[in-house]
Amino acid sequence: MPVAALDAASAATTSGGGCELADVFRRYGADFADAHALRSAQHKAIRAITACRTAALGGHRQWCERCGYQRYVYHSCRNRHCPQCQSTTKAAWVKARQDELLPVPYFHNVFTLPHEFNALVLYSERNQRALLKLLFDAAAQTLLEFGRQELSGKVGFSLLLHTWDQQLRPHFHVHCLIASGALSADGSRWIAGGREFLFPVRGLSKMFRAKYLDGLA
Repeated sequence: MPVAALDAASAATTSGGGCELADVFRRYGADFADAHALRSAQHKAIRAITACRTAALGGHRQWCERCGYQRYVYHSCRNRHCPQCQSTTKAAWVKARQDELLPVPYFHNVFTLPHEFNALVLYSERNQRALLKLLFDAAAQTLLEFGRQELSGKVGFSLLLHTWDQQLRPHFHVHCLIASGALSADGSRWIAGGREFLFPVRGLSKMFRAKYLDGLA
């Protein structure tokens, strides 16, 4: 495909005239990077999303042997932060989680790190991996222990990490979707939990805080 044609086509990468994240990065990405101290991984993500499905990543030609119609398809960046590339993966993940749901009520809990830990978490990628894994571990251990104590069984739950608030400020927390009940120790029966609440929030908070601080130490 001629370079001129590629460049012209790359200017119109969004469908239906809508605004996508790549459009925001193209317009404001350079100014934002100049005004903020971004890490190399963040620069890499911005570059990848900006170039995704444009001439910058190349492409290939598709054509119909019967009618002669042809079109040019640009390559994807495959960056895990790219909403264009991850839409199919996200849909498959959601479908898999839906298939796991039990026909019982569910409860939603959130375990949050104090903002005093933000600088420590953001200090390096190594810190992020260690401290956010500890966040998952402390939340999971807390729920499992409460399941044993309160329901005499093993509770089931899904944990999902969020790292920002609505204004894109660091805010590290995990959302927990918890089945209202537990599987008995021998796996032979379902022990139903309450419908108003599953576990007391104050008790969860106290145990989670103790487990996280112990792991941090």
